[in-house]
Amino acid sequence: MPSLPDAVRADPQRAVTGAPLRCDLDDAGVMLLTLDRPAARNALDDELTEAMSAALDDAAGDAQTRAIILTGAGESFCAGGDLSRFERRWTPSAFRLYSHRLTALIARIEQLEKPVIAAINGAATGAGTQLALACDIRLAAPDARIIFREGRLGIIPSHGGVTRLVKLVGLARARDILLAGEELSAPDAERLGLLTAVVPDGKVVEAARERAGMALRRSPEAYAAAKRLLAIAADASLQAGMAAEALAQTSLIATPEHRDAVSRAQARSRSSTESVGRNP
Repeated sequence: MPSLPDAVRADPQRAVTGAPLRCDLDDAGVMLLTLDRPAARNALDDELTEAMSAALDDAAGDAQTRAIILTGAGESFCAGGDLSRFERRWTPSAFRLYSHRLTALIARIEQLEKPVIAAINGAATGAGTQLALACDIRLAAPDARIIFREGRLGIIPSHGGVTRLVKLVGLARARDILLAGEELSAPDAERLGLLTAVVPDGKVVEAARERAGMALRRSPEAYAAAKRLLAIAADASLQAGMAAEALAQTSLIATPEHRDAVSRAQARSRSSTESVGRNP
């Protein structure tokens, strides 16, 4: 991903403390992506945004990477966009370009045809909330918080934030969250449907690995198809959704994974039948 343009007359200086993203691939093919700017509450600056984009591109094309867990270092998941961006003297066109790049990063998470699980270890704010909402599954520590702070800054959730919120919890609840409130505890976020589950303290990455293992029981092709179909179903009519399902099923029916799974199921069925037949 090319460097973001200098859209300001002078960009505020910041300390460079090392690589802002840690990537660790385990033997099961689960990639742990850790946002690693704890002093800045893992806020998304240009360097971290570019590192995440590159890591997701690599994961998409790497057969060894079968699933991704996204988490944060320290006590926060992600504080959203680095506040230094608001110190810049943007031109409208430059800000749109910056915003489009962040929108594309979040969309890449949603479109990745592999399991992507958010392990929300602490507060998720602004664009950090949008990163979490774009994941397939969202697990959170008991003291994690989902914060919609944009109103305090005189702006609104962007990068798909309003739209994804409505799709996940419905219009009435989304209204309540954005217009009446601005911060949700992990239990409240789970109750409203923003979180998949709240897990014991200190176990959020471990729980995410367990969920990744469950997802990897599916064939990669079947998982990718289901993920695409769920995205279509959110917007499509019943007829259009069924047509997309039929096309996906037609492509999956001929895959080696499907044929092998059917053969194993038939072998288990024959073995069970023969065992019953041998009983006196």
